Amino acid sequence: MNLTIVEYPDKRLREKSKEVNSFDETLHKLLDAMYPMMIETNGIGLAAIQVAHPVRVLILNIPDEEGNQPDENLIEIINPVVIEKDGETTYQEGCLSVPQFYEDVKRHETIKINYQDRHGNTQSLEADGLLAIAIQHEMDHLEGILFIDKLSYSRRKKFEKEYKKIQKERKGK
Repeated sequence: MNLTIVEYPDKRLREKSKEVNSFDETLHKLLDAMYPMMIETNGIGLAAIQVAHPVRVLILNIPDEEGNQPDENLIEIINPVVIEKDGETTYQEGCLSVPQFYEDVKRHETIKINYQDRHGNTQSLEADGLLAIAIQHEMDHLEGILFIDKLSYSRRKKFEKEYKKIQKERKGK
């Protein structure tokens, strides 16, 4: 399966993802293709909508202390639902769909989610720190929300101006 990252301002990023009902070979192929795409693009998380598949699927692999992302740390999350959230934290986020732009975003400090694995088995996960932030960021993608949507009006205007400049520079290369 050949995947490419959908980049802002592509309207597909605003699409709400549909629940997964078939935990079949098609889903497994998507998951198996998403992982190398995420690693090759230096991501720590990737939602299926970011590779033009509007289904409630996301993957995460938080780097260890040495900055490595071993396969065994991969988390595949399908049909996630937040069941608990607590606290508040601010973290400088980036996004594979909004390249070269980073901004502080407020998120819940800890969360607990229920989800399904690639075989449809129900799982539960409690997360804090970067994992909690990454889960919330990727779950926003499933709702058609980008991290830039969480910026204040003035920061959002600044982003639009800077992003247009970056896009022009990238096209010039």
